[in-house]
Amino acid sequence: MKNILLLGAGRSSFSLIHYLLHHASLQDWQVTVGDFSLSSAQEKVNNHARGRAIQFDINQRELADSEISHADVVISLLPPHLHVKAAQACLKFGKHLLTASYISPEIKAMNEEAKSKGLLFLNEMGLDPGIDHLSAMQIIDRLKAEESKIIAFRSYTGGLVAPEYDNNPWNYKFTWNPRNVVLAGQGTAKYIINGQYKYVPYHRLFHHLEEVNIDGYGEFEGYPNRDSLSYREVYGIANIPTLLRGTLRKKGFCQSWNIFVQLGMTDDSYVIENSENMTYREFTNSFLQYSKVYLVEEKLAHLLNISTNDSLIKKIEWLGLLGHEKVALKQASPAQILQNLLEKKWKLEAGDKDMIVMQHIFEYETLHGDKRKLFSSLIVKGENEQDTAMAKTVGLPLGIAAKLLLEKKIDLSGVIIPVQSEIYLPVLKELEKYGVEFLEKVA
Repeated sequence: MKNILLLGAGRSSFSLIHYLLHHASLQDWQVTVGDFSLSSAQEKVNNHARGRAIQFDINQRELADSEISHADVVISLLPPHLHVKAAQACLKFGKHLLTASYISPEIKAMNEEAKSKGLLFLNEMGLDPGIDHLSAMQIIDRLKAEESKIIAFRSYTGGLVAPEYDNNPWNYKFTWNPRNVVLAGQGTAKYIINGQYKYVPYHRLFHHLEEVNIDGYGEFEGYPNRDSLSYREVYGIANIPTLLRGTLRKKGFCQSWNIFVQLGMTDDSYVIENSENMTYREFTNSFLQYSKVYLVEEKLAHLLNISTNDSLIKKIEWLGLLGHEKVALKQASPAQILQNLLEKKWKLEAGDKDMIVMQHIFEYETLHGDKRKLFSSLIVKGENEQDTAMAKTVGLPLGIAAKLLLEKKIDLSGVIIPVQSEIYLPVLKELEKYGVEFLEKVA
């Protein structure tokens, strides 16, 4: 019997756990789900005969070593900064590791040791990063086989609320970790357009937008995501003049979100004094210039160079940031205060469905000199507020990869991301069975 250890039973784990338990009897697996919250793990395992729920803390060395040493494959859905501790234990006990997170420098440094021990540390195996790599590489390899020259590649992904449940003025609800949404984009985005390198600092990120049209779903806006430049080598398109990876939002969202960035509400580096006794109105006012005369609304409108009746002010008012409700969080950073409020206002309600949107846009020149544009689009809708499209698209690639690994259908080692055909071909094929399928259009 093979043992799979899953660390983390949060929002993105539902479909993964369901997939692993569904295959456990057929494959002779034991699936252990560990989470800091025992009840969360128990709820998702749901007394399955092949499942085991435990309370787990990666910082409890003895517990972590014991569980990891008894596993054949470890899947980590822990917060990204905790993957290192899981990876160190996997090296120590000779276990394979799968994550949906970007490769950190610390884990990248484990490459040679993992290779020497025949261990696979497969990272970026979720949605974005993950399915974007799988689907992009399938097209890149196909175009290369046709001897086409790839001139430009843009890739955008968004986790959104499905249109029929889009009923708030922000056109957004949380479909994944709220903290990650609040802190998204911090750092400098890097990409290349027509041979020109672009470096966009956080405070200007939400001004650098491109329009993206998805057939049947209308227009979206995309902003640059992290370091696109590093993927030129990874994708085998080192000399491409244009490469941009971005995040999708409904039109108008970025302009509104940028208000929080410019005010400083997404800063997680310091604590607001007396935050527990502060109202949200006082919290907002703390970022504005002092005045004995002007109201908070007036100062905010002046800062943004708009009227107090502008839709941007109405959006902020709808969130409650101009109201008198207490923050009621002790020793909280601005980002934590903002997140706490948004979790109440942007929550997926009972019966709500989310939606994943991904689009790759390739510009290429055929062997015969014809210039073409290829659109590869993915739309996935969730079943409800628990069985979400986000959980499906983050979790299923991890589950399928774990199955292939245990079946010895993946023969790779070291610290890698899924750009190899022996990974992307079978994973994409199985994802289609779950409704995760790309539609292509050539113009």
